[in-house]
Amino acid sequence: MVSRKLRYAMVGGGRDAFIGAVHRKAMALDGQIELVAGALSSSPDKARASGRDVFLADDRNHGDWQSLLADELRRSPEERIDFVSIVTPNHVHFPVAKAFVEAGFHVVCDKPLVHTRAEADALVAAVHKQGTVFGVTYNYTGYPMVRQAREMVRSGQLGTLRKVVVEYNQGWLATHLEAEGNKQAGWRTDPARSGAAGAIGDIGSHAENLLATVTGLEIEALCADLGALVPGRALDDDGSLLLRFAGGARGVLVASQIHTGVENDLRLRISGTLGTLDWRQEAPSELIHYPHDGPKQILTRGSPWLCESARRASRLPSGHPEGFIEAFANVYAGVAADIRARLAGHVAEPIAADYPRVEDGARGVRFIERTVASDASESKWTAW
Repeated sequence: MVSRKLRYAMVGGGRDAFIGAVHRKAMALDGQIELVAGALSSSPDKARASGRDVFLADDRNHGDWQSLLADELRRSPEERIDFVSIVTPNHVHFPVAKAFVEAGFHVVCDKPLVHTRAEADALVAAVHKQGTVFGVTYNYTGYPMVRQAREMVRSGQLGTLRKVVVEYNQGWLATHLEAEGNKQAGWRTDPARSGAAGAIGDIGSHAENLLATVTGLEIEALCADLGALVPGRALDDDGSLLLRFAGGARGVLVASQIHTGVENDLRLRISGTLGTLDWRQEAPSELIHYPHDGPKQILTRGSPWLCESARRASRLPSGHPEGFIEAFANVYAGVAADIRARLAGHVAEPIAADYPRVEDGARGVRFIERTVASDASESKWTAW
């Protein structure tokens, strides 16, 4: 394997941004990845000021992503970045990701991946053509107990799945925050920058990915009711969906950002013929198992009897809290393992390279499109 830190550049994530700092902290956690270049804002002056904040060298601190890409292509392989991390508002994802992939760079992109299914298909095709690594930061899949739930479902411990309920409720948009100049609210509620959906695109896409990752179920049809419940808002801030899966299972998905006082309440419940699993993001170290023929069990992070992928996702012994940053770090650890394997000339170990791919991001875009289509439909039930 390559015996050096991986080098990355970041696009977006500068001053006043929320998620960029989270990504940088996550990548720094294991000491395997280092930030060497960037274009950290759409404003050239702000981009360079933000680069100075994180101590980028002047010659790798760029005012725009086009200059960043051109500069990296001029550099020798010995100093060129290994990948780029894209943490911009949604409307910038596609042009940046496509340009870097076509130039042969590995990419990590925040979600939702792009605005349209056509863009998603084009990006998937570009990745397949180039053979590059492409990760999408559905970070909740990085929690150890989510990986334990996935293993329990896939190994048949719940039997045949019957019902899945996933809820993602927040309260931060319970008021017209975008009218008060809040940067995050401003772009997330703007169709030009956020895309066709609001809450469904922002957190509903997380809920869909969590459901699909853990259960492996494929949606056959959905029935959606979306609403902008805060007066004057252009995009949905609340959504409720009924789901029908291949094989006969049923599901419910709720994504709402107007639950006043609620913080970040993501919850997944999976029921099968042999039992039920229950996981909450606000208590991420516990997975509750309700077996059909025994007492309730509370499985905890860091325990030696968990599956290998869950054990490998923990950095501290049981009883020592881990959370949001560590989950992000686990996604990046999977990307890094895959990139290192490519640099060494072989395929990464599947468990080590455990991260959401470009195909997962493309499925998320399809989910958003079909949800919006269902909400606009008179018949409501919409085929996948």
